[in-house]
Amino acid sequence: MRERKFLDVALNKPEEGDKVEYFNNIKRRLNGYTLTSNQKDQPQAAYFYEIDVTDMWDEYKKLKETCGYKLSFNTILMMAMVEGLKAAPRLNAHIDFNYKRCCGTLTIKKHIDIAMPVMLDSGETFPVKICGCEERDLQSLQREIDDMTYRMKNTDVDRVLGDLVLPRMLGFLLKGKISTTVAQGVAGVVGKHSFVKVGNLIKNMKKPREENSLKYYHLNEGTVCFSNWAGLYEGLRGFETTSPLLYPQVFMMGVGGFVEKEVPFRNEKGEVDLATKKMLPVTLTFDHRIGAFNDVIPFMKKMDEIFDNPTVIHQW
Repeated sequence: MRERKFLDVALNKPEEGDKVEYFNNIKRRLNGYTLTSNQKDQPQAAYFYEIDVTDMWDEYKKLKETCGYKLSFNTILMMAMVEGLKAAPRLNAHIDFNYKRCCGTLTIKKHIDIAMPVMLDSGETFPVKICGCEERDLQSLQREIDDMTYRMKNTDVDRVLGDLVLPRMLGFLLKGKISTTVAQGVAGVVGKHSFVKVGNLIKNMKKPREENSLKYYHLNEGTVCFSNWAGLYEGLRGFETTSPLLYPQVFMMGVGGFVEKEVPFRNEKGEVDLATKKMLPVTLTFDHRIGAFNDVIPFMKKMDEIFDNPTVIHQW
């Protein structure tokens, strides 16, 4: 028994009473693989800062009362992000880099397709894609977000993700990742970590999809990611830390919850005074291979311009 106990400790095996959860949920499997490989392969950098949204919040409340549709501040932030990406197009891109050969490509995308995490009824979060944001006005963007939320409630996410698995595995195969393709294919249908039976997979492929549900292309990476953790938990305070980018994306913007702070400023007399301001913590994460911080500066300048002149939202 001593030897057995010694081996269990050496292998870090669960002790009696421990609860073991297997990654036999397709959402966990996809998230686990994507985030792990991204963290390993992408040299990421991040910048944390705070935006004074006091005046923007006042303009938002005015617009909300007069626009004639249900408008969220989250949509205002997404629209500001879209304007920032127009000023910094290299951030709205996909990267393909071979570190062994030290070469690759950066494809600056024509459309701005924002991946936005939403909370499922199960309590899990998963990103859905809002397409063609560069062509939308504020009302159109809000309508699309509302539509995606509605569609999510009518969607069997596991089934749709099953549709997404096949093209992804084909992509691995075409890129020469044969061992990855075989390993993931076998693990998906065999053993403790399997999430589907082959027979059920074939049946599901033949079944018609709900008309008002999300399709697999709504759940892929998009061109850039917007994350608002405060939308998942109202009491959130503080910064979002660096989150793994959704490869092949090279940029994401994360926001936290509002924080009211006493901020120093110079009054009309030129004296230093204090005022209570509504501050929004923001995290900008980017792939360092696209260049240096200078690629992010045009984005930040545009954001500053928008929040310094918040009446611009009435033109959106």
